[in-house]
Parts: sequence; C-alpha cells; structure tokens
Amino acid sequence: MAARQGFPLILCAPSGAGKSTLVKKLCAEFPLAFSISCTTRAPREGEIDGVHYHFLTKEAFEQKIQNNEFAEWAVVHGNYYGTPLKPVTEQLAQGKDILFDIDIQGAKQLSLSLPGAKFVFIFPPSLEILKERLVNRGTDSMEVIERRLKNATGEIEQSHWFDAWIVNDDLDKAYDELRAFYLSCTLEPRLCTQILKSVLGK
Repeated sequence: MAARQGFPLILCAPSGAGKSTLVKKLCAEFPLAFSISCTTRAPREGEIDGVHYHFLTKEAFEQKIQNNEFAEWAVVHGNYYGTPLKPVTEQLAQGKDILFDIDIQGAKQLSLSLPGAKFVFIFPPSLEILKERLVNRGTDSMEVIERRLKNATGEIEQSHWFDAWIVNDDLDKAYDELRAFYLSCTLEPRLCTQILKSVLGK
C-alpha cells in the first residue's frame, strides 16, 4: 500500500499542564518528526546547531522573514524564534507527521501557513491544581508562578478554535485520548488518496 501524506500535529497548553510528558509518550510510540526551529538567541551549554536549533544572526533571521521562509515566527524575550517552512513541507510530502510543541501565538500562524494541521489544547484540571503543580516543581518564584497563571487564563480563553480538547487530570486517560485523536487524524481520506489507486489498480 502506498504511503500517505503527512500532517502537522500542533499541541498547546499552559505551562505546568503536563504537555511535555504527553509529547514524550506519543513520540516514544510513533515515529513523529520534530521541526527544528531557528533562533537568534545564543546557544546554551550542550546545544548543537542544526540539532536543537538553527542559530542565526538577527540580520539573517530578518532576511528570512522578508523572504517569507517561516511557517511561523515570534519575538520572545527579545529574541527571534521561527519555524522554517521548507523543511516542514518536504517532510510532509515524504509522509512524515510533524509534531509542534508551541504557544498559541505560533499555533495561530501555523493555522494559516499549514492548512492541513490539527490542533490539540491540553488543559489542567483547574487553575488551582495548575498552581499546585507549578509550586511543587520548585523552579519558579511566586512572582513567576502568578505570571504563568495569568498567562494560562489567557491561553485557555483562546482555546475555542482547537480541533481537540484534552484535560490532563489522569495521565493515562489523557494519553489515551491524545493517541486516539492522532490515530484518527492519520485515517483522513485527504491524506490517503493513494488507497483508491492501489485498491482499484489505477
């Protein structure tokens, strides 16, 4: 049977909702590709150019913006971040599904540049439980935690246009739902047009 077309899977969630854990579980089970972003920030210890990020000068990044080479881009804490469009479209054409772990600002841009993308929003059970998780992580000050909670409220209020909502209360249940949604997306007829040719012998 001929390979199908790949599709982009975009996951968004407030900080502390457990998205990273769900991403790791999904990638451990399925051969999802990750897009490598470009950034103008300096590499951190252990980061390798072309593996973790493509590290660019501000001038080089802005030239790529002018050339419309990004599927999405944004300025975060004074640095540019962006997803190169060409590698994404090439991998999709090869039948690879690409996972994006991204914020809502980037997701909105991807909805325009990647019309076949599917969007999943991961919710915490409640803002109270989200606060407990952030406090228990022990990595942020209360000031940072309060800012994250404020941001979480804004992100949740923008979740209405997503294709799927998953509440990460029970991790196994949340993963089952994410897995089921992903598998259902792989069965869309628009991705599998080669089936008709194969079955009908045309």
